Amino acid sequence: MRILVAFVLFALTCVAQPRTRKDFAEPIGFENGKPVGWYFPGEAEIDTEIKHAGASSARIVRTPASANGFSTVTTSIPLDFETMTIEWRGFIKTEDVRDFVALWCRVDGEQGGLAFASLQSQKIDGTRDWKEYSITVQVPKEGKQVVFGFLLGGPGKMWVDDLQLLADGKPVSVAPARVVPKTILDDDAAFNKGSQISLQSLQPAQTQNLAVLGKVWGFLKYHHPAIIWGTRHWDFELLRVMPAVLAAETPAVANAAVLTWIEALGPVPACSPCVTLPERDVYRNPDIAWLDDAKLLGPALSAKLREVHTNRRPGRKQFYLSTAPNVGNPQFEHELTYPAATLPDAGMQLLGLFRLWNIVHYFYPARDTMADTPDNTVAYWESVLADAIPRVALAKSMESYQLELMRVIAKINDTHANLWTGQDVRPPVGACRLPVHIRFIEGAPLVVRKIGDVAGLELGDRVAAIDGVPVAELIKEWRPFYAASNEPTRLRDMAAGMTRGACGPAKIAITRAGKPLTVDAERVKVDPAEVMRTAYHDRPGPAFQKLSPEVAYLKLSNVKSAEAAQYIRDAAGTKGLIIDIRNYPSEFMVFALGALLHKEKTPFVNFTYIDPANPGLSVWGKAIEITPAEPHYTGKVVILVNEQSISQSEYTAMAFRSVPGAVVIGSTTAGADGNVSAIPLPGGYRTMISGLGVFYPDKRPTQRVGIVPDIVVSPTIEGVMAGKDELVDAAIRHILK
Repeated sequence: MRILVAFVLFALTCVAQPRTRKDFAEPIGFENGKPVGWYFPGEAEIDTEIKHAGASSARIVRTPASANGFSTVTTSIPLDFETMTIEWRGFIKTEDVRDFVALWCRVDGEQGGLAFASLQSQKIDGTRDWKEYSITVQVPKEGKQVVFGFLLGGPGKMWVDDLQLLADGKPVSVAPARVVPKTILDDDAAFNKGSQISLQSLQPAQTQNLAVLGKVWGFLKYHHPAIIWGTRHWDFELLRVMPAVLAAETPAVANAAVLTWIEALGPVPACSPCVTLPERDVYRNPDIAWLDDAKLLGPALSAKLREVHTNRRPGRKQFYLSTAPNVGNPQFEHELTYPAATLPDAGMQLLGLFRLWNIVHYFYPARDTMADTPDNTVAYWESVLADAIPRVALAKSMESYQLELMRVIAKINDTHANLWTGQDVRPPVGACRLPVHIRFIEGAPLVVRKIGDVAGLELGDRVAAIDGVPVAELIKEWRPFYAASNEPTRLRDMAAGMTRGACGPAKIAITRAGKPLTVDAERVKVDPAEVMRTAYHDRPGPAFQKLSPEVAYLKLSNVKSAEAAQYIRDAAGTKGLIIDIRNYPSEFMVFALGALLHKEKTPFVNFTYIDPANPGLSVWGKAIEITPAEPHYTGKVVILVNEQSISQSEYTAMAFRSVPGAVVIGSTTAGADGNVSAIPLPGGYRTMISGLGVFYPDKRPTQRVGIVPDIVVSPTIEGVMAGKDELVDAAIRHILK
C-alpha cells in the first residue's frame, strides 16, 4: 500500500478549491450535503441512514472492480495562521474493508509536500463500529497550505463523521493570523503567464550560447549576493536576458550581453571574512575550473564570475536553497511551477531544464557516479545539457516536453529521479494492461504472476514480442525514458509496464516449454493496488512466520516497529532469522529491530552532505551507530534483497548487514538510497534526486552500486514454474548448513 500514500503525498497538490479556516469553526457533520470546496470522487456520497451524530455522514464504497488503489475525499486551506501542530480528527466506521481506511493530512510548501501524517500504519480494516481517530502533523515554518482528507484503500465501505481540524489543540478558526512576509516572487509577476519566447529552430551557435547562459545563470543563482538574498526574481531575470543571447550572432556578443546583465545586479561587496573551502572531511570539491575558461566566457565575463566566487560571505541563508532539519539533504525553496503559463513555451521549458541541470550539477551527492566512466563525469553532464537544449526548447506539445524531461532525468542514473508527475506519457502508453506481472528472469521477460483472469498466458511464459514487435526492440526504444541507478532496476520498471496499451485485444508471441506460440490476450483496466501487491517477492502471510523449529522468517512489508521485541522473542531458540527486504518496509525498523540483533554498538552507515556556502562541495559526516538493546537474538541473520529493494529498504539492509556474521542473499538492489529532495519544474511537473550520499562506514559507495549480496541467488525459470522461492530456500540452506 506504499503506492497509496505516495500518491496522496505527491500528487494531490490541490484537488479542490481551498476553503478558509473559518469553515472549520464547528465539527464537519455533512448535514448540508457535500461541503463546498471538497473533492468527492465517484465512490463517495452523503449517507443519511448511517451517521455518528446529526443527520448524515460521508460514505465511500469501493468494490474489487473500482479503479485505482484507493478513493479519497479531499480539501485544503491556506496556512495563514500561526501553529506548531495541525490535528485532524474524526469518527470512522468500517464494513468489510480489505486493506485500510485513513485520515490523512499534508503540509505543503512552495515546492510540494513538507510534512505528512496518516492512519495507514494503524491498519484499520475489516468491520468496526464508530470510533474517534486522530493524526497530528508538525508544521514546518515554510508551510503554505494544509491539504487533508480521508481515504479508503481497496474494496469495502467506510463512513466518516464529526471531523475537526485543530491548531495546537484549538479549532483553526481561532488560531492567530500568520504574518507571511512578501518576497520578490510576490512583487515581480512579469512572466507568470508565460515567457513570451517562441522558437521554431535553433542553430548550433545559439545552442552553445544558451548552454553558457544556463551555466552562468545557475552559478549566479547560488553565489551572487543579489540572488542569495532574494532581491531578484531569478527565473524571470533569465527570461529577460534570454532574447539577447538568442539574437547574438557570435559567442562574444552573447557573453557581452550576459556581462551587462550581471553588472545590472549591482556591485559585489568585498567579503570580510570570506567563505573558504574546508581542509578536512572533503568528499568532493566544487567544479569551478570553468570560471577561468576565457576561451568559453571571454576575459571580462570570466573575471566577473571569479569576482563573485571569491567574495562569498559566510552565514547568509540562501533564498533558493536550504537543508532539511535534522537530516541535511538539500531543499530547493521558492521554485515555482507557473500553473498559469500555457505550455508549450520555449522559455519556460528552457527554464525547467536549466533549473534541473544546475541543481544536479551543484547538489546531487552522487554526481561523480552518474557517468559509466566516473573520470568523465563533468564532461558527461555538460554533454547532457548541450544535447537537451534543442530537444527541450523545441518540444511542441506537453507530451513531448515531458518525454524530453524524462530523457534528461534518465541520464542522472538515479532510481529516485523519475518525472513522477508525467508517468502516463512514458512508453508504452495506454489505460489498460494484461493482468499479469512480468519479471526479467535469466535475461528474459517472464510471466511470474497473474493479477487476474487472463486467457492465453500461463506462468513461465517467456514474452518474445508484443503486437508483432520483438521485446528487444521495445526495450531499446523505451530505455531512454526510464530513470534508474542500474540496469536490473531499469528492466524491473520496464517489465512492470511492458503490457500497457489500448484497452482490448493484444497478440503476444511467447515461448512455452521451448516452443514458440502466439496467443490472443485482452488488455483490461487493473487496480494499481493489485499491481503493487504482485510486485513484491516476499512470502504471503503474516510478517513473522516460523518456517520450521529452526528457522524464523520476518518480512518487512507489513511489520510494526512496536512489535520488534515480540518478533525476537518469537524467534528465540531458532538457528537463524531470515529478514526479507524484497519489499519496502511498512515502518522504520533500522533501530527498533537493529538494536535487538547487535551485541555491541556498531557503525553501519556514513553520509556526505552539501554545504550551502560552498555550492558543489560535499563533506563527510560522522558514521551513524546502532546501540544494542534487549531481547537480543543470538542466531544467524540472513537478509534477502533484490531489485525491488530501494531507498529505505537499502538503508535497512545496510543496518542489518552490520550484525557480525550476517549474510545478504539475493541480487543487486535499486542503488538509490538517501532521503529524497524534490525538484519542481514548470508545467506542474516534479522530479526528485537522492539527496544524501550514502556509504558504508569504510566509505564504500552504495549509489548505483546498490547492496551487493554476499551470496548471489536469482530466480530461475525452472524455479518460477515450480512455484519455488529460491532465495528463501538458499537462506534456509545457509542457516542449516
